[in-house]
Amino acid sequence: MHKVNPNVKGRRKSPTLRTNELSAALEAEGREIFRFGFGESPFPVPQIVTDALVENVSRKSYLPVQGFPELRDAVAAFHGGREGISFTGEQVMIGPGSKELMFLLQLCLEAEVLVPTPCWVSYVPHGEILGRDVRLIHTTLADRWLLSPDRLTSEITDSNPKLLIINYPGNPHGTTYSQSELEALAAVAREHKIIVLSDEIYGELHHDGAHQSLARYYPEGTIISSGLSKWCGAGGWRLGTFIFPKELQWLQEAMTSVASETYSTVSAPIQYAAVTAYRGEKEIESYLTVSRRILKTVGSHCSKSLNDAGLKLCSPEGAFYLFLDFSPFSLEGVETSSALCEKVLEETGVVLLSGSAFRRPKEEMTARLAYVTFDGGEAMTAAGDVASDHFLEEQCPKVLEGIERLANWVESKSSRA
Repeated sequence: MHKVNPNVKGRRKSPTLRTNELSAALEAEGREIFRFGFGESPFPVPQIVTDALVENVSRKSYLPVQGFPELRDAVAAFHGGREGISFTGEQVMIGPGSKELMFLLQLCLEAEVLVPTPCWVSYVPHGEILGRDVRLIHTTLADRWLLSPDRLTSEITDSNPKLLIINYPGNPHGTTYSQSELEALAAVAREHKIIVLSDEIYGELHHDGAHQSLARYYPEGTIISSGLSKWCGAGGWRLGTFIFPKELQWLQEAMTSVASETYSTVSAPIQYAAVTAYRGEKEIESYLTVSRRILKTVGSHCSKSLNDAGLKLCSPEGAFYLFLDFSPFSLEGVETSSALCEKVLEETGVVLLSGSAFRRPKEEMTARLAYVTFDGGEAMTAAGDVASDHFLEEQCPKVLEGIERLANWVESKSSRA
């Protein structure tokens, strides 16, 4: 009798994708919904990049498994220039989204996987599907939901190979590491010979444009993961990148071999267009500057409004997320973060994603809010006015109303825990 692999049996769709589909279904029923549950960039793909896609749409030949050489060179120059590190195209691997590359990494590397929580929803399922030992490391609000070097050290109890996955600016919390914090983490990783997957998909969306990679301080053991989905607004294009240190060439070769037997190569037109994204220079830098200004303005408003209402949270430093702690409030009959989100949706129309989706304890009253419910294209057109009092009212009315509804709902829970 045929059976489903037990590592896969009973699994549901990714929580983020389920939430997006639920939001669409409720809207189709006529409900007024505030879609803060799905973390998709609100901004359009830069025009010069879409133009490049149109120009290259007839490209139909297979490209090298590791990626189009010109694109790999462009990715190396883009990240190397920002980090002050000399990368070459040979160190770059292009995949159909960074998610696929992360899965291949855990497939090819025999190692225990260390994942600080709250974490992006797919790191742990990758390991579970592959039968890897995955260890969750719960961080705290007091540490801004970031992994401290002392906490990492306390988790190293043997000499077995380890893969540490960190994400900054982080999904679901929007906070990031300082230079001193990165240096301290690098020292621990180097001491214990840990391979680090540094997920920097939101790096270019640091609100002050001040992102730094762990690879600056631990170049020999850090794999930089990024792609077009967040900073370039091209989530549906499915193009991700890995940059390997030369010391991990053996791992890159193993992943390339497996890629050749699975997805073969990334869409040729997408890869050709991506060269423009990574080499767009002035146009791309202008696009990023405006994106950051808007996200900082929207994030600051959301953070202040919800903090004033009594929620506990960290002010965002990058990306477009807030991780909300409802524990100060008495929520009668609500015992899990999933139930919390259901109650918020039912009573306010605000869609949040439960803390348990990010591997927090299910009884912890936390949830993620993605403040992306606005037309990014129109907001960019009006961005010269971003500092004005009426920018948010005119460009982000759905965000303002949703945040106000959530704040009012929280304030109505007058009995504090």
